[in-house]
Amino acid sequence: MLKNGERIDQLFAEGIQIIQSSEVFSFSIDAVLLANFARVPKKGKIMDLCAGNGAVGLFISQKTAAEIEQIEIQPRLAEMAQRSILLNHLENQMTMHQLNLKDTLSIFRKDAFDLVVCNPPYFKELPLSQKNPNPYLAIARHEIETNLAEVIKMSADLLKTNGRFAMVHRPDRFLEILDCLRANRLAPKRIQFVYPKADKEANILLIEAIKDGKKDGLRFLPPLITYDDQGNYSPPLKDMLYGN
Repeated sequence: MLKNGERIDQLFAEGIQIIQSSEVFSFSIDAVLLANFARVPKKGKIMDLCAGNGAVGLFISQKTAAEIEQIEIQPRLAEMAQRSILLNHLENQMTMHQLNLKDTLSIFRKDAFDLVVCNPPYFKELPLSQKNPNPYLAIARHEIETNLAEVIKMSADLLKTNGRFAMVHRPDRFLEILDCLRANRLAPKRIQFVYPKADKEANILLIEAIKDGKKDGLRFLPPLITYDDQGNYSPPLKDMLYGN
């Protein structure tokens, strides 16, 4: 099951094991936050875009009987994710597709999904931007293969009317995200900012939108703090990672 340089990590709260490698992208706290933030339907169809090694889809699989499809462009990450699906005996519920996000509609119908989740690349691809020398990490973190506008448009195309879109991103792109959502018939409904510590600026944004939803009713959830003063995970994060 494991190849050279790989390990098995566990999200104890969900009882999920995931194959990871220090040589390529590994899931971060962002994936755990998104999986807990998204309002997951009990049944239906879920799409996980920019799925990496499959973490978000794997974590939400324990909350639903819905069919979960995953799209990841990098062959090595997609292959690792597929082995994690088998490791957790989820092959009847989840499928990983090694595919460019731009080609998603070549195999999936429009207006077919109840929930789309995405942990996309955060950083704009600029001529002078510093990129990670590891190409796996560069593609995961920088808008090299896709960008915010493409992710949101594809999500809107995939969603049914009243379907939900949930994404984790960076606060500095908040206004751009709102503009993009509204331009694609996605009405922002829930927003939560995540702070590394109580006295620090927010470093993570969680946002949910509803396709063709009403323009009013936007809610800002209470702030989420990642670490306490001693550098330990806060109680909400401990629950997400280790369960009660």
